[in-house]
Amino acid sequence: MDIFDKANNWTAADEVRKAGLYPYFRPNTSQMGTEVTIGGKKMIMVGSNNYLGLVTHPEVLESMIAAIRKYGSACTGSPFLNGTLDIRVELEEKLAQYVHMEAALVYSTGFLANLGALSTIATRGDYIISDRENHASIVDGQKLSYAKTLKYEHSNMEDLERLLSNHKDSPKIVVTDGVFSMGGDICDLPKIVELCKKYDARLMVDEAHSIGVLGPNGEGVGAHFGLQKDVDMVMGTFSKSFVSMGGFIASTHKVIDYLRHNSRPLIFTASLSPADTAAVIKSLEIIQREPERRERLWAIIKRMRKAFQDMGWNTLNTNSAIIPLMVGDNMKTFSMTKELGEMGVFATPVVSPAVPPEMSLIRTSYTSTHTDAQLDHVLESFQKVGKKYGVIS
Repeated sequence: MDIFDKANNWTAADEVRKAGLYPYFRPNTSQMGTEVTIGGKKMIMVGSNNYLGLVTHPEVLESMIAAIRKYGSACTGSPFLNGTLDIRVELEEKLAQYVHMEAALVYSTGFLANLGALSTIATRGDYIISDRENHASIVDGQKLSYAKTLKYEHSNMEDLERLLSNHKDSPKIVVTDGVFSMGGDICDLPKIVELCKKYDARLMVDEAHSIGVLGPNGEGVGAHFGLQKDVDMVMGTFSKSFVSMGGFIASTHKVIDYLRHNSRPLIFTASLSPADTAAVIKSLEIIQREPERRERLWAIIKRMRKAFQDMGWNTLNTNSAIIPLMVGDNMKTFSMTKELGEMGVFATPVVSPAVPPEMSLIRTSYTSTHTDAQLDHVLESFQKVGKKYGVIS
């Protein structure tokens, strides 16, 4: 037996390539704005997480250039030792204030933030109670924690209460995405908070797809529901609304200090680059200064969701900038994505094993800087391809 057998015998991607439908790792030769250039063809981008359109903002770009000139290209080490810049400390203070927490800790990726927080704060004898559709970084953090993980059915509060009541005397933390990355639906935070209080559980919310989008000032789902004070840990990423790389955890001073000195994904990973750090600081400033970006995004969300539903598309329970369009067949999803590309629309297929085969879908997501003309073209393209493949009538 060869340990490489699993790789040598894996054919799933080859089968899609042979059909001429392979949709992944497509090189883009332009800025990641509302339009991209793939294979020399301009396409309207409805597959990115650039929710507030800041990825090409001149102030963001200039702040990155200025940071490189002052600090160089990298920190060349962990924040634990040599990699803590003054702008990193500034960013952590501003993030904590923004999400109404005592302190924050920056990680080099959002994936590492979830991995580092969960694998450190939960250990043997503890319980992590997790929504079944939580992000992969939460799943992997659970695996590394040595805590016992219990999963409740997606957004099923009766199932969550069952698990909590079965372990009411154990140390435990409930973990949920604020906005779920495939379905675009928002967690039932009011009920989750109620149950956590009832059964004495801590609560962690992953705000990756909600920060910048939901809440009075874009602080996320906690602020959206007026329940931020009832959330014990907040996680956020920089690769969406903050148009950079990295992520953060926010909580009490004591929890953050504990993570700072014990979280292996923090201590043994090189620090966030100066340019990325500066980009987040500037993006945070713009988000708070220009609420009209969020207002425009929500106008787009409501318009597109209604238009798709009026066409007959199943958009699940989305209430965010992520609008899934159900197809229900893997190869049909690949074919439709390819034809959308030929029509000048870049969208992303989501197929098994990421979802059950009958739940395969095309994931679309929107940016505040999309023009009405671009959105019109997206809708026309989806109507054509949806009718051709019998998904809508």
